[in-house]
Amino acid sequence: MSKKKENLDKDENQNKDDNVQEDNNSSDAIESIKELGQLPSHAAEEESPIHCLTIIGQVEGHVSLPPQNKTTKYEHLIPQIVGLCDNAKVKGVLVILNTVGGDVEAGLALAELIASVSKPVVSLVLGGAHSIGVPIAVSSNYSFITPTATMTIHPVRMNGTIIGVQQTFEFFDQMQERIVAFVSKNSHISESRFRELMLDVGKLARDVGTILVGKEAVEEKIIDEVGGLREAMAKLHELIEASEGGQT
Repeated sequence: MSKKKENLDKDENQNKDDNVQEDNNSSDAIESIKELGQLPSHAAEEESPIHCLTIIGQVEGHVSLPPQNKTTKYEHLIPQIVGLCDNAKVKGVLVILNTVGGDVEAGLALAELIASVSKPVVSLVLGGAHSIGVPIAVSSNYSFITPTATMTIHPVRMNGTIIGVQQTFEFFDQMQERIVAFVSKNSHISESRFRELMLDVGKLARDVGTILVGKEAVEEKIIDEVGGLREAMAKLHELIEASEGGQT
């Protein structure tokens, strides 16, 4: 009788341990969603071979933005991207953007890193991918934009005190050319046409640049196709199958 009771106690303790582990996993998942805007890696591995990266709000660079700002911290995304490249269970990456832009060097760093990922990558612009969000959006193997999403293309600008000398403006121009070259290389728009959109004076009030809505971004050959999550997921699975077929 005592042995039976002992077994029952063991089972009860095991169930308690399992419940505690489930609670911990659930707590970790909630915390990861709250802090990073994504599911933890173990949940993604169990449910899907696709890793989702979200780039929202303002891309934060070397200077911390005010706490009330919705930001994407590039130092959070870089180790995630490196980790998914080394994770055999991750077969493809979906990048979802709704960003107003932000730090140029941080944005270009993310764009270059995404462009160098060895696994299939599909990007989806929701809401908007403005300013430095444009290079990030085109860094994938294939890009989508929803019909109502927008992309703002404008010259590089800087906040704060600057030295008003020729070298400063040359630095701005050099930084701008890096963006133009990257977008042209990773999409189908020419460098000359992208500069035209960047310097257009008829589209923005009190500013230069161009706003492209949905289909217009596709017509300008910056984004590959108009579509939503369904189309993006279908394309990513297609690229994954093609990639695996090429490896066998």
